[in-house]
Amino acid sequence: MVRPEVFRKRLNKLDEYLAVLENLRQVDRQTFKTHPQLYGSAERFLHLAIETVLDMGNHLIADENLGVVNHYSDIPALLADKGYIPADLAQRWTRMIGFRNILVHDYLDIDRDIVYQTLQNNLADFEQLKRFFARFL
Repeated sequence: MVRPEVFRKRLNKLDEYLAVLENLRQVDRQTFKTHPQLYGSAERFLHLAIETVLDMGNHLIADENLGVVNHYSDIPALLADKGYIPADLAQRWTRMIGFRNILVHDYLDIDRDIVYQTLQNNLADFEQLKRFFARFL
């Protein structure tokens, strides 16, 4: 059984992260790319938001005994396979995981344009995942 308090705490943090990202989203591309405080904040808060949805997905899979997670990409795949989320959301979430891996492991070569594009075009994916997890409160 899913423990609502686990999701509530994480959803509150996700709201906090998304509020910061929404503010950063208002910055024009050139200013964003030339100010380390801006792009560094975006990178970190995107990373934290991705970790938060992964954590909730992992909790759901464990609590509902949906399968074994060996890799982060197993989380959206299992939830889609079990009918919890649509396949297109699972695909977008899997791309998030790839982006997370770049933020964490390829930090020396992060493309600021991709970070900016992600900020401009992909925050709605977090909102969709947030609505999904909120159903378990």
